[in-house]
Amino acid sequence: MTHLSEPVAFPQDRTCPYHPPAAYDPLRAGRPLTRVTLFDGRPVWLVSGHAAARALLADPRLSTDRTRPGFPSTTPRFAALRDRRTALLGVDDPEHHTQRRMLVPSFTLKRATETRPRIRSIVDERLDAMVAQGPPAELVGAFALPVPSMVICELLGVPYADHEFFETRSHRLLRGPTVAETEQARLDLEGYLDGLIDHKQKERGTGVLDDLVHEQLAAGELDREELVTLALVLLVAGHETTANMISLGTFTLLRHPERLAELRADPALLPAAVEELLRLLSIADGMLRVATEDVEVDGTVIRAGDGVVFSTSVINRDEGVYPDPDALDWRRPARHHVAFGFGIHQCLGQNLARAELEIALPRLFERLPGLRLAVPADDIPFKPGDTIQGMLELPVTW
Repeated sequence: MTHLSEPVAFPQDRTCPYHPPAAYDPLRAGRPLTRVTLFDGRPVWLVSGHAAARALLADPRLSTDRTRPGFPSTTPRFAALRDRRTALLGVDDPEHHTQRRMLVPSFTLKRATETRPRIRSIVDERLDAMVAQGPPAELVGAFALPVPSMVICELLGVPYADHEFFETRSHRLLRGPTVAETEQARLDLEGYLDGLIDHKQKERGTGVLDDLVHEQLAAGELDREELVTLALVLLVAGHETTANMISLGTFTLLRHPERLAELRADPALLPAAVEELLRLLSIADGMLRVATEDVEVDGTVIRAGDGVVFSTSVINRDEGVYPDPDALDWRRPARHHVAFGFGIHQCLGQNLARAELEIALPRLFERLPGLRLAVPADDIPFKPGDTIQGMLELPVTW
């Protein structure tokens, strides 16, 4: 393992929205583990090697339970919420297995495939509205956010009419400027979902939440608080992550016109292109764990109680796995990336996310063949490094 004279601070802001921060360069040379420091000065292990990441993400001795002593926090707002248990993402087996088993049937590849016609309709509806309004447009608000938001609302049984409320609260939850705003956003979302559960108990609809209310909650397999936090995770993760992939994926394609031309010439490249974009962009950078026992990795021992951070943007650019890792290459085998995590906590919604990306990105460029940035690329704001990566705005014209 390479030792650094000064530990790198984590997280840091990207200087280019689709590349890791330049300050992470020493981490890319120091595989598979490096010590980094968090915002409060706490040292933790950062995993940067691909093989080590997949081994550790599948290791039951690393816990996702953020209420455990020693669990790392990458921001003050995350630290403030650490004592609040989070369903699915923040629990270990056997509790995690029980929760995930309830949801798996709704997120299978078969279910995502069956959803594709409706995704196409939603994508075309949004593009029709953009065409009718005419250029220029702000793509995040006009397309990248509404598409996955509408999809997840229909899947869960959440009224899309309330989208402005839960989108703004989701935004504050993930990157509220103050701890107080983050805490209030969570309370607002929990209150909204609690009320929605009340409504569904009286009048059953057709979404995943309706099934959970009338089956698992009614049978006592879920308690009310657990269902609320589960619904919160599904709603927030279900639209925030894919929205950022659509906006940042579009920006990246516009900045790589030769790769975009290849896709237009050969649509069969699309599934591989989506995997490569997931690898390169690594929008969820910084998965967190705490060791419950000593774990040895390549001669280094992670001690019980040590915090562990997985930098997906660095792991997905391991030169031993991805030659010329900073390049966008549709023909490389990128499927083994860890953009969706790995192991038992691998993203439940990955099949749905792939379906949305495989439909939204090509359809956008088919309908708007002259799509281009409306302002210089350097003037377009993107998200800071302490949250899900993506574009804050994406002004385009055609």
